[in-house]
Amino acid sequence: MSALPAELYYAEIDASTATLAALADSADPDLPIATCPDWTLRQLATHLGRAQRWAAEIVRTRSAEFIEFRAVPDGRLPDDETARGRWLTAGAARLISALREAGEAEVWAFGELTQAGFWGRRMSHEAMVHCVDAQLACGAEISLTPELAADAIDEWLTVMSGPIFGRADPRLTALPPGRSLHIHAADPELATGGEWQLAHAGDGIHVTAEHGKADAALSGAAADVLLVLLGRKPVTDPAVRAFGDHQLLTTWLTEMSF
Repeated sequence: MSALPAELYYAEIDASTATLAALADSADPDLPIATCPDWTLRQLATHLGRAQRWAAEIVRTRSAEFIEFRAVPDGRLPDDETARGRWLTAGAARLISALREAGEAEVWAFGELTQAGFWGRRMSHEAMVHCVDAQLACGAEISLTPELAADAIDEWLTVMSGPIFGRADPRLTALPPGRSLHIHAADPELATGGEWQLAHAGDGIHVTAEHGKADAALSGAAADVLLVLLGRKPVTDPAVRAFGDHQLLTTWLTEMSF
C-alpha cells in the first residue's frame, strides 16, 4: 500500500489524542488498561504524550540520530490532573507543527534516515491504537476509519513487526519456513490495498499486497482485523473470520502482538 495523504495522518493524530485527553480528564487515572498489561490510564497517557514529543523533537531538529527520551522537553505528565488533557493535546499539536515544517526533510527513524513523513504515519497509528486502548478500558464506543485502519495493518505487517532498529526479525519464528498467511480487510470502501500475503521463503519473510491462497487467513473489516492483529481483540471475535490452519494463525498472533 502507498502511504496516505499527510493531512489525513495529522487529522488522526489530532482527533485520537483529543479523545484520549478527554478520557484522561474524566476517568480514574488508575484505571487498568487491559490491552496494555500493567499499565494504567495515567501510564498510557504518559506514554503517548512522551512519544509524540519525542517524535516531534526528532523531526523539529532534523536529527540524524536517536534522541534519548529523557532529553525531550516537557516529557512529564503534569501532577495537576486538570492539566493532563491539555498536556496531551499540546504534544499532538507540537508534533503536527513539526511535521508540516519539515516536509520531505530526512530524519532518523529506527536506525535509518527517511523522510519526516514516516513519523506522521507512525504516530497517527500510535495515537489511534492507544486511543482504542483507553476506549476499551472505559467502555467507550470505538470507530476507526477503514482507510487508516488498513494503512495501519500495512505498516504493522511490512515495517513495525519486522527487523527494525537492528533487531532480529521476530516474524521468522512466528511464521515457520514454507508457511503462509493471508490478511484481508474486506471493507467495501477500500477499492484497493486491502489484502496482504505473507510467506516465509528461504531468505526471509515476504509481504506482498495481493490476493492469494495461504495456509491460514484472517478476514473482516479493516478496524476489526487491525485490532485482532495487535492483540486488542481475540481471533474468536465474531467480527472477524479465520480460515485454514488455526494453530498457525494463533501462533502468529501470540508471537506478534503489539
